[in-house]
Amino acid sequence: MSKFGIILPVRNGGTYVHECVKSILAQTLPDFQLQVLDNCSTDGTREWLESLHDDRIRIYPAEKPLTIEENWSRIVEIPKNEFITLIGHDDILDSQYLSVMDRLIEAHPHASLYQAHFRYIDSSGQTIRKSKPMDKIQTSLEFCALFLAGSIDTMGTGFMMRATDYNAVGGIPSSYPNLLFADFELWINLTSINYKATAFEECFAFRLHQSTTTTSSDQIFHQAFGKFIHYLSQLKQKDPEMSDVINRYAINFIHFYTKGLVHRLLRSPKNKRNGITVDGLIRESQRMADELVPGNQFNPNAQPGVKLARQIDSNYISRQLFLFFKKVYKNPIYS
Repeated sequence: MSKFGIILPVRNGGTYVHECVKSILAQTLPDFQLQVLDNCSTDGTREWLESLHDDRIRIYPAEKPLTIEENWSRIVEIPKNEFITLIGHDDILDSQYLSVMDRLIEAHPHASLYQAHFRYIDSSGQTIRKSKPMDKIQTSLEFCALFLAGSIDTMGTGFMMRATDYNAVGGIPSSYPNLLFADFELWINLTSINYKATAFEECFAFRLHQSTTTTSSDQIFHQAFGKFIHYLSQLKQKDPEMSDVINRYAINFIHFYTKGLVHRLLRSPKNKRNGITVDGLIRESQRMADELVPGNQFNPNAQPGVKLARQIDSNYISRQLFLFFKKVYKNPIYS
């Protein structure tokens, strides 16, 4: 069996999955398997994959349409290569990705997670920006601290891990709605086994486009965020050193996401919010902060962006003016 496996869950990948798969098959290290978890695609994705007649591709079709959570949870069940990486159907691997990972594993045989530097691209494939610089080695405590502090970029693509470790931690936790924040929990769990090693080379592209930020409802996004906060709370109980890290950095982390959540909510008409208000989100964030760090100094209303969001959301006229303005001007208007 090949040393490496690239796992691609997909449903109706369209032209993006063509670009993704072609980038995988163009690897300079050719000895790998591409395992596709096809979720009853109706756009010809499976037929196109079969037409490639590439022995490295193995397709695992779902017997019936699944949720995104159910399809990704199948990763634990399928036979896997020694090392695996997960990829979204709209992301791209540079041709040297596996070669770089192979050298990184040889240099750090005891690491439990491997990563390379990357870039963000838009829907048309143009570079938005490069990832923030990362150290070559990060312990679980360092990785968690940097993540909560917002000092590193962490996405679901580009990480390499042992299949045995992936199974040991239960895989990507499918209880997160739309898998939002699920990859964060997975990476922290894996770095807790040993450490993360990072290659300085830029080896892949993570695509940011409208579906990344707007297709999940505000309610689902907030539920997933709350689940991740609960996970951090459980980490605190298990590990005193991790507890110190969370106590130090988690409040700023909650501040950051509270601001993002209220900004998301303002972009939704009130009749599509399921009763959620900016004030309600702030109260729920306060509850999460109290759960995670009792006696904290959490004060989102001190942030100008959150304060402005409360004012906009306070009456019908300001909400409608904001929605009209956002149709004309797409960029953020507060910080």
